[in-house]
Amino acid sequence: QVQLVESGGGLVQAGGSLRLSCAASGRTFSTYTMGWFRQAPGKEREFVAAITWSGGTTYSKDSVKGRFTISRDNAKNAVYLQMNSLKPEDTAVYYCAAGVRGTRTADYWGQGTQVTVSS
Repeated sequence: QVQLVESGGGLVQAGGSLRLSCAASGRTFSTYTMGWFRQAPGKEREFVAAITWSGGTTYSKDSVKGRFTISRDNAKNAVYLQMNSLKPEDTAVYYCAAGVRGTRTADYWGQGTQVTVSS
């Protein structure tokens, strides 16, 4: 069982940056592929980025490549999403996920944190 709590969301102007954090509980955190998904109003939840258990492999949605960076610290049971050059279309609720499989699903989800990018 893994419990996830996100933080770091907020309101930022276009071109700005935010860093999302996800604190995980559970002794098996380091074995999971971790990721971030997001859901904009009126849209389905979509994959953003993921990182394997060792941190050796990351993959992300094309529209965020070069702007967003996912990382993890297994010693702290934490995963991060550094978001730079934010755009209004990045506005969404961002969810941390554990046990990510591909780009569509995960075993555990956080409650989400709101990111709003103003133009």
